[in-house]
Amino acid sequence: MSTDAWIMLGLLLVMFALLIWDHFPTWVVFMGTLLVAMTIGLADEQDLLKGFSNSGVITVAALFPVAAGMYSTGAITLLANKAIGIPRSLREAQLKLFPPIALGSAFLNNTPLVAMAIPVIKDITRATDLAGSKLYMPMSFASMLGGASTLIGTSVNLIIAGLVLDKFGEDLNILFPALAGFPAAIIGIIFLMTIGNLLLPNRASGEDPGLVKRRYRADFRVEPQSRLDGVAAGEQGLFKTPNYRLIRVRRIDNTVVDPTADTTIHGGDVLTYEVDADAVPALWGVIGLDPRRHGALPPDSPRHQHRLVEVVIAPDARQVGRRIGDLPMKNEPYEAALIAVARGNRPPEGSIDDVVIQAGDAAIIEVADSFFYDVHREQDFLLTKRLQGFRIQRTDRALTAATVTVAMVALAAFGVMSMLNAALLATAAMLLTGCLTINRALQSIEWTTIVVLGAAVGLEAAVTGSGLSAVIASTLGALGGSSPYLALLVVFLGCIIMTNVITNAAAAAFMFPVATAMAAGLGVSHRPFIVILMLGCSYAFINPAGYQTNLMVQEPGKYTFIDYVKLGVPLTIVTGLAAMLIVPLLYPF
Repeated sequence: MSTDAWIMLGLLLVMFALLIWDHFPTWVVFMGTLLVAMTIGLADEQDLLKGFSNSGVITVAALFPVAAGMYSTGAITLLANKAIGIPRSLREAQLKLFPPIALGSAFLNNTPLVAMAIPVIKDITRATDLAGSKLYMPMSFASMLGGASTLIGTSVNLIIAGLVLDKFGEDLNILFPALAGFPAAIIGIIFLMTIGNLLLPNRASGEDPGLVKRRYRADFRVEPQSRLDGVAAGEQGLFKTPNYRLIRVRRIDNTVVDPTADTTIHGGDVLTYEVDADAVPALWGVIGLDPRRHGALPPDSPRHQHRLVEVVIAPDARQVGRRIGDLPMKNEPYEAALIAVARGNRPPEGSIDDVVIQAGDAAIIEVADSFFYDVHREQDFLLTKRLQGFRIQRTDRALTAATVTVAMVALAAFGVMSMLNAALLATAAMLLTGCLTINRALQSIEWTTIVVLGAAVGLEAAVTGSGLSAVIASTLGALGGSSPYLALLVVFLGCIIMTNVITNAAAAAFMFPVATAMAAGLGVSHRPFIVILMLGCSYAFINPAGYQTNLMVQEPGKYTFIDYVKLGVPLTIVTGLAAMLIVPLLYPF
């Protein structure tokens, strides 16, 4: 092995050690590794930086705004409410998420499916006490299992099919790997929903569990003829979670009900909540709930342009001594309205209308943009904190957003244009039709994910340029021996190693000649080796940078590198054993 290959191997080992240590952000580790490879000269700078112009990386970046457009218009929420609702248990959530994601990924590109499923899981975890860490990573893995089952489910299978056509003149059917891929996917999903649950961290968020949150009182009115009219509070996650609790329902005839999870809510009902600061915005954004506002907001000001701000009342504020029910005051200077109030980190007793404002009270107010430029707020509030990450969904654009997304998927699935071209056109359509603003589009992109992806693709050039990939390929070829079963196992292990070190497309390109040479040397059919190649190069479960959907869920799931290893290694073993048993039976040597 050459000196460069040894250096590259050592560099990769240091990179993985730093990822396991988890003291530096993932993107810093990858960019640092890329910088060292560039400085040492393990590959040309242009090749090392090719990931940042790679169409796959740019496609992922373009899909984030499309998913944001679907979410900001409420299209995803409305579809998810129909298909999933609010699951009452982790098992129910997984049953409603994983099989559809896997099946959809078999016939559609799994990257946009995962991008649109991420906000659905966020909504589920906000409305329940389910841990997102039990859902994000398995959802990504389910999409990879399903995508490996057909030629169009993942780009690497299309690459391998093209190599087969060039070498053997055989035009593979779209369902060529399905006989092995679908059973392996079913076994993998069962594993994820059983043993996998025990291997994943029970991590709802990255917050300090000992942190004492301020609790507010807030009123929300159920909109007549909305999706919430006539449903039980518990069915839609409106009764109780760790972050809020429904304490009273006042009917339209002013009768008061002490609610339970089975209490039916109707249009016009006013729901009173005891709620922490994080959950006020979550309830504020629920389609079908309208907060009771105390203040002055322009009647022609659209809600999707409003923001939420947490404030603390100053001692000499003009509102001190006033009943909240008497707001707005005469000549009110703000375009703002109070929707929740707290006193001493606790919700006040009685009706919000009867609360007399005191200095030091905390409030959450809904404001128009002019609030941030009004000088009066400096004398009335000791603190103003903009609450980020929550927006009103503009449901009047939901059908438009859904149409744009379906058109994007159809154009790519039927080969009219590339996924990148379709995604960029869809992003432009979202902006032009008002489904998304330019600022929201830019904010939706997970830039750290894109940096890691770009660096990971670039490192493949260093692995190749140093000669390390050739050494790995030749070593695996020698290990194959004279047994077709052993050779098949070696090909699978080689694919697993390389797809978790470099990109799956590069792994397929490296392993294809090795696999076909083994088959020819043994005098057996190349077909089982091609199927194993497709499955092995798609099962990048161990390294978060092994596949783009892994990186997409890493931040929302708060995963570390070792979390992927804990679940990815046994899942790889289980699905690998399934593939090794099924492939020789259905694709004979």
